[in-house]
Amino acid sequence: MTLTSLPGGTFSLGDLPVARIGYGAMQLAGPHVFGPPADRDAAVAVLREAVDLGINHIDTADYYGPYVTNEIIREALHPYPDELHIVTKVGALRDAEGNWPQALAPEQLRQAVHDNLDRLGLDVLDVVNLRVGGFDRPTPGTIEEPFTVLAQLQQQGLIRHLGLSTVNAEQVAEAQSIAPVVCVQNFYNIANRDDDPLVDSLAAQGIAYVPYFPLGGFSPLQSEELNGVATRLGVTPMAVALAWLLQRSPNLLLIPGTSSVAHLRENVSAAALTLPDDALAELNNIA
Repeated sequence: MTLTSLPGGTFSLGDLPVARIGYGAMQLAGPHVFGPPADRDAAVAVLREAVDLGINHIDTADYYGPYVTNEIIREALHPYPDELHIVTKVGALRDAEGNWPQALAPEQLRQAVHDNLDRLGLDVLDVVNLRVGGFDRPTPGTIEEPFTVLAQLQQQGLIRHLGLSTVNAEQVAEAQSIAPVVCVQNFYNIANRDDDPLVDSLAAQGIAYVPYFPLGGFSPLQSEELNGVATRLGVTPMAVALAWLLQRSPNLLLIPGTSSVAHLRENVSAAALTLPDDALAELNNIA
């Protein structure tokens, strides 16, 4: 694997160059991201295919499953290639009913970091995102205490780089006053663009913006404009949606998830799609 062959080109998470098309492991767990997958061998195959395709940025969390995706990642890919970078999240749990309660107390965060290290089979986590908001939008308020805990774990050598998830611009600035931030992971796609100003601000600072649910999430994107552009170009609507994100700003890193090797290949193919100006103008009106 060479940096020039990585899907979508590259952008750096701190000092870690990654392909702009990565892979989100959430869908490797069972239905509603709870419990084991129906076909564990298929989940392992998707991860190995991702690496074979040049993907070197995998997004996960120990509370996916819970524990399921990290255990599958370790089974499929450990010992990890030097160029593979795994990004995980802390700040939430899964309860017995499958809900996602916050887990931002200092001891919960410390335990989560150690749990991720143990289940992934790592001595150091490349990037840890602090998840502090709701399901798809930030919750205003200070994040000083939980982010300081992660900064301390970074100083102890357990984490290389820190990021944030589901935050607003004020929380990003607050975190940056404590320790450097290399990425922000928020809800964003062609039809949900509230974060446009934050995308541009982070780009100016050389910080990655990682949109989760780039294809709409549990409710796939539906748009006449999107379908029309895809038909004219002879590609799928989802390929258009991913290509639009890649052209939106050079600091966008994509982590579309899938449990299918065929869909994974379709997602990666979006890196080769360049949208013409008239298509971009039409797509920009969707939001």
